[in-house]
Amino acid sequence: VQLQAYGGGLVQAGDSLSLSCAASEHTLNSYTVGWFRQAPGKEREFVAASAVQNMRTYYGDSVKGRFTISRDKAKNTVNLQMNSLKPEDTAVYYCAAGRPIISEISRPLLYYYWGQGTLVTVSS
Repeated sequence: VQLQAYGGGLVQAGDSLSLSCAASEHTLNSYTVGWFRQAPGKEREFVAASAVQNMRTYYGDSVKGRFTISRDKAKNTVNLQMNSLKPEDTAVYYCAAGRPIISEISRPLLYYYWGQGTLVTVSS
Protein backbone atom coordinates (compact mmCIF):
# COMPACT_ATOMS: atom_id res chain seq x y z
CA VAL A 1 0.00 0.00 0.00
CA GLN A 2 1.46 3.30 -1.03
CA LEU A 3 0.30 6.28 0.97
CA GLN A 4 0.61 9.92 0.18
CA ALA A 5 0.02 12.67 2.70
CA TYR A 6 -0.64 16.15 1.46
CA GLY A 7 -2.13 19.45 2.46
CA GLY A 8 0.59 20.85 4.70
CA GLY A 9 1.67 24.44 4.64
CA LEU A 10 2.43 27.58 6.59
CA VAL A 11 -0.37 29.03 8.68
CA GLN A 12 -0.74 31.38 11.60
CA ALA A 13 -1.72 30.43 15.12
CA GLY A 14 -5.46 30.00 15.37
CA ASP A 15 -5.87 29.05 11.74
CA SER A 16 -7.20 25.78 10.35
CA LEU A 17 -5.67 23.34 7.92
CA SER A 18 -6.81 20.07 6.43
CA LEU A 19 -4.52 17.18 5.60
CA SER A 20 -5.38 14.21 3.45
CA CYS A 21 -3.96 10.73 3.15
CA ALA A 22 -4.52 8.93 -0.11
CA ALA A 23 -3.74 5.35 -1.05
CA SER A 24 -2.89 4.01 -4.44
CA GLU A 25 -4.18 0.66 -5.62
CA HIS A 26 -5.57 -0.46 -2.25
CA THR A 27 -8.54 0.64 -0.24
CA LEU A 28 -7.95 2.30 3.09
CA ASN A 29 -11.21 0.80 4.30
CA SER A 30 -9.37 -2.39 5.22
CA TYR A 31 -6.94 -0.66 7.51
CA THR A 32 -6.76 1.41 10.62
CA VAL A 33 -5.34 4.72 9.49
CA GLY A 34 -3.40 6.91 11.82
CA TRP A 35 -1.83 10.32 11.72
CA PHE A 36 1.47 10.90 13.49
CA ARG A 37 3.75 13.89 13.65
CA GLN A 38 7.38 14.50 14.35
CA ALA A 39 8.93 17.80 15.27
CA PRO A 40 12.68 18.39 14.99
CA GLY A 41 14.54 16.67 17.80
CA LYS A 42 11.42 14.95 19.11
CA GLU A 43 10.00 11.47 18.91
CA ARG A 44 7.17 10.60 16.60
CA GLU A 45 3.89 11.47 18.29
CA PHE A 46 0.47 9.93 17.87
CA VAL A 47 -2.09 12.44 16.63
CA ALA A 48 -5.24 10.56 15.65
CA ALA A 49 -6.51 7.29 14.25
CA SER A 50 -9.59 5.87 12.63
CA ALA A 51 -9.92 2.25 13.69
CA VAL A 52 -11.10 -0.31 11.18
CA GLN A 53 -12.30 -2.69 13.91
CA ASN A 54 -15.04 -0.45 15.25
CA MET A 55 -14.88 2.66 13.04
CA ARG A 56 -14.24 4.79 16.08
CA THR A 57 -11.74 7.60 16.26
CA TYR A 58 -8.93 8.16 18.73
CA TYR A 59 -6.86 11.23 19.50
CA GLY A 60 -3.69 12.20 21.22
CA ASP A 61 -4.18 14.34 24.30
CA SER A 62 -2.53 17.37 22.76
CA VAL A 63 -5.01 17.58 19.88
CA LYS A 64 -8.29 16.46 21.45
CA GLY A 65 -11.06 18.90 20.73
CA ARG A 66 -9.08 20.64 17.97
CA PHE A 67 -8.38 17.92 15.39
CA THR A 68 -10.85 15.62 13.67
CA ILE A 69 -10.01 12.52 11.66
CA SER A 70 -12.48 11.25 9.10
CA ARG A 71 -12.72 8.85 6.22
CA ASP A 72 -13.94 9.66 2.75
CA LYS A 73 -14.68 6.21 1.39
CA ALA A 74 -15.64 7.44 -2.05
CA LYS A 75 -12.27 9.16 -2.49
CA ASN A 76 -10.33 6.49 -0.57
CA THR A 77 -8.80 9.12 1.67
CA VAL A 78 -8.48 9.75 5.37
CA ASN A 79 -8.53 13.39 6.33
CA LEU A 80 -7.28 15.31 9.33
CA GLN A 81 -9.02 18.59 9.99
CA MET A 82 -6.89 20.73 12.25
CA ASN A 83 -8.45 23.74 13.94
CA SER A 84 -7.12 26.28 16.41
CA LEU A 85 -3.58 25.49 15.40
CA LYS A 86 -0.77 26.35 17.78
CA PRO A 87 2.95 26.86 17.14
CA GLU A 88 3.59 23.61 18.99
CA ASP A 89 1.64 21.78 16.29
CA THR A 90 4.52 22.50 13.92
CA ALA A 91 5.85 19.19 12.66
CA VAL A 92 6.03 16.83 9.74
CA TYR A 93 2.75 14.94 9.66
CA TYR A 94 2.66 11.34 8.50
CA CYS A 95 -0.23 9.07 7.72
CA ALA A 96 0.09 5.37 8.29
CA ALA A 97 -2.00 2.26 7.76
CA GLY A 98 -2.05 -0.99 9.65
CA ARG A 99 -4.08 -3.21 11.91
CA PRO A 100 -3.02 -2.44 15.46
CA ILE A 101 -5.22 -3.60 18.28
CA ILE A 102 -7.26 -0.83 19.84
CA SER A 103 -5.26 -0.68 23.05
CA GLU A 104 -2.07 -0.06 21.06
CA ILE A 105 -3.46 2.15 18.33
CA SER A 106 -1.06 4.95 19.21
CA ARG A 107 2.10 2.88 18.66
CA PRO A 108 3.75 3.78 15.35
CA LEU A 109 5.64 0.50 15.16
CA LEU A 110 2.36 -1.35 14.67
CA TYR A 111 1.57 0.39 11.39
CA TYR A 112 2.80 -1.34 8.25
CA TYR A 113 2.63 1.42 5.68
CA TRP A 114 3.70 5.03 5.84
CA GLY A 115 3.33 8.07 3.65
CA GLN A 116 6.20 10.45 2.99
CA GLY A 117 5.05 13.19 5.34
CA THR A 118 3.82 16.72 4.85
CA LEU A 119 5.16 19.73 6.73
CA VAL A 120 2.87 21.88 8.82
CA THR A 121 4.32 25.11 10.14
CA VAL A 122 2.34 27.28 12.53
CA SER A 123 3.68 30.73 13.14
CA SER A 124 2.91 32.71 16.29
